[in-house]
Amino acid sequence: MNDPNDHKYRKYHPYQDLYNVPAQNLYNLPTSPEFLFHEESLNQRRSWSENLQYYTGTGYLSGAILGGVKGRKFGNNLGVLGLMFAGIESGLIHWRDTDDLVNTVLAGLSTGAIYRAAKGPRSAAIAGAIGGIAAAGAVAAKQAVKRYVPI
Repeated sequence: MNDPNDHKYRKYHPYQDLYNVPAQNLYNLPTSPEFLFHEESLNQRRSWSENLQYYTGTGYLSGAILGGVKGRKFGNNLGVLGLMFAGIESGLIHWRDTDDLVNTVLAGLSTGAIYRAAKGPRSAAIAGAIGGIAAAGAVAAKQAVKRYVPI
């Protein structure tokens, strides 16, 4: 079996077919994401865990930068707001089975109201309105940038 003169067996050479292949064909990778199921390719949004990490991290980082004079408390507060917003928005997307502006506005409204609920109903209502308006403004700004800023 180990006899080199035995022609029933040939040595394995993993690169034997690559000698005649041009280099550009080796690295011709797809530019679009690949999905296992076709339904996944129709969905153009982040998963709930990606949203959770994105909003929490962005909130904490921007709060830490903007509140650098006051310390980490501002960053922690914005991180908590991002965490609450991402959780509520993901829950609304799952519950309503659609991803649209209404989910974002309701998530902003709910986040503001829950965050200030301990201060009383008036403060919760005002914070909820501010959160809903801020979320709607952020979505409108994102759509305007997509539409009018060339990439």
